[in-house]
Amino acid sequence: MKSDLFASENLAQGAVTPGMSLQNPKAVKYNVNGEVLARQGSMVAFRGDLRFERKGQGIGGMLKRAVTGEGLALMTVHGQGEVWFAHQGGNCFILDFEPGDALTVNGRNVLCFDPTLSYEIKMLKGAGMAGGGLFSSLFTGTGKLAVVCDGHPIVIPVTPQAPVYVDTDAVVGWSAQLEAGLNRSQSVGSMIRGGSGEAVQLMLSGEGFVIVRPSEVTEATAAH
Repeated sequence: MKSDLFASENLAQGAVTPGMSLQNPKAVKYNVNGEVLARQGSMVAFRGDLRFERKGQGIGGMLKRAVTGEGLALMTVHGQGEVWFAHQGGNCFILDFEPGDALTVNGRNVLCFDPTLSYEIKMLKGAGMAGGGLFSSLFTGTGKLAVVCDGHPIVIPVTPQAPVYVDTDAVVGWSAQLEAGLNRSQSVGSMIRGGSGEAVQLMLSGEGFVIVRPSEVTEATAAH
């Protein structure tokens, strides 16, 4: 059978080294020799001797779910084999953490990560000003993290002289050393009269960068 479908760039290759790599711009391949943590429901294929388990909640488990930003739950993949992860056709990117690196990520954008990375739930300052998108996850340690993003991300530098304001539904992640809080850009009176629909943003100040996706969360997206 002949078709462009079978072009070499579309064929899954045999595993060479443990860990994650990009299968293509929309999928991450992970050669498992032990375990990997991933977003529940993100597995699209696997081969080998692998077991998939819901990540135990335990003490503080409800926050561990909120982490991962608006109800995203994690799973652990154990064993030896290969697994492919993807989410709703989003673009995938792999971040390689070296000693001292730290990144805060919106849980909606977490796809999978090495067990050598640690993550901690953070709550934004001014959380009472908005009803969602208030929890994020701080990743530290060494290893790789795969994130997924609708469209092509925008990476915006943040400097002490120029804070950046980002829609809470569009933020993917930001440098952990940045000061983060919520900013209200509309008066209460304006909001009562209908407002612009852009009443509260994430405000980031300091030295670093913020990653933004060129779309906002829809009800359908948030439900997955």
